[in-house]
Amino acid sequence: MAKGNGWVRYWRDGARPLEAMHAHFFDHVYSPHSHDAYSFGITDVGAQSFHCRGASHTSGAGMVMAFNPDEVHDGRAAAESGYQYRIVHIGPSVVSDTLADAADGSTGAMPLFVRPVLTDPVLTGALARLHEALVQQTSALVREELLTTAVLALAERGATQAPRKRTLAGEARRRAARQARSLLNEAFLEPISAQELAEAAGCSRFALYRAFRAEFGMPPSDYQRLLRLRRARNLLTDGRAPAEAAASAGFSDQAHFNRWFKRTYGITPAVYQRAGQ
Repeated sequence: MAKGNGWVRYWRDGARPLEAMHAHFFDHVYSPHSHDAYSFGITDVGAQSFHCRGASHTSGAGMVMAFNPDEVHDGRAAAESGYQYRIVHIGPSVVSDTLADAADGSTGAMPLFVRPVLTDPVLTGALARLHEALVQQTSALVREELLTTAVLALAERGATQAPRKRTLAGEARRRAARQARSLLNEAFLEPISAQELAEAAGCSRFALYRAFRAEFGMPPSDYQRLLRLRRARNLLTDGRAPAEAAASAGFSDQAHFNRWFKRTYGITPAVYQRAGQ
């Protein structure tokens, strides 16, 4: 890539204040500005410098940038090779809803991030997974799970006050997990949301996520995908083409289906189908 030939990709949720950007800049200089949202970025390649809170800061590869709503900052390349980064803008209402859900309805102070640059592999991983899910437009259930994980990780590890969290235990946990699994078994081909599962289980989204993982060893979205893979495998056994099996089992496209089939079973759908011929 020649110097000066940068690129930008942008994604925006149509229903709530949640946006994501992926970009590589060489000469672009951000003028001082702010967002009406929390902004969390990951520098992937190179380094970027910015002025914020009366001081200069630099974010290198693997570091996380954290800006509070309405916090003024600028930005420019800090290396000749420019910088590539991913950033997610999360509206205060989305953060508030996520924290209130984790606390089972009780609300506290909104998180405040006092360090504009954080070096924390846990935060980098959580943000990277959320960003990928948003820009690739994965299922609503996957996006909601990863959004909750990222917001809580950021609040726990980077904010001035850790979030409150309430979970289930004992029979209440087992009952909630079983009720959610029952709904998934019945409607795994449908675009089930985290809220629908939580309502079926009679608890918060966060409590259900923790209960389901504890009881069944995977989050609800993984279990839903496993049911879809089993459905697709049966269709392949019946002689249906991989593309048709993918669509009939609820996968967004054949590439997505092929990737998860191989990750789960170690072979491609075509190899599986030919084995029975």
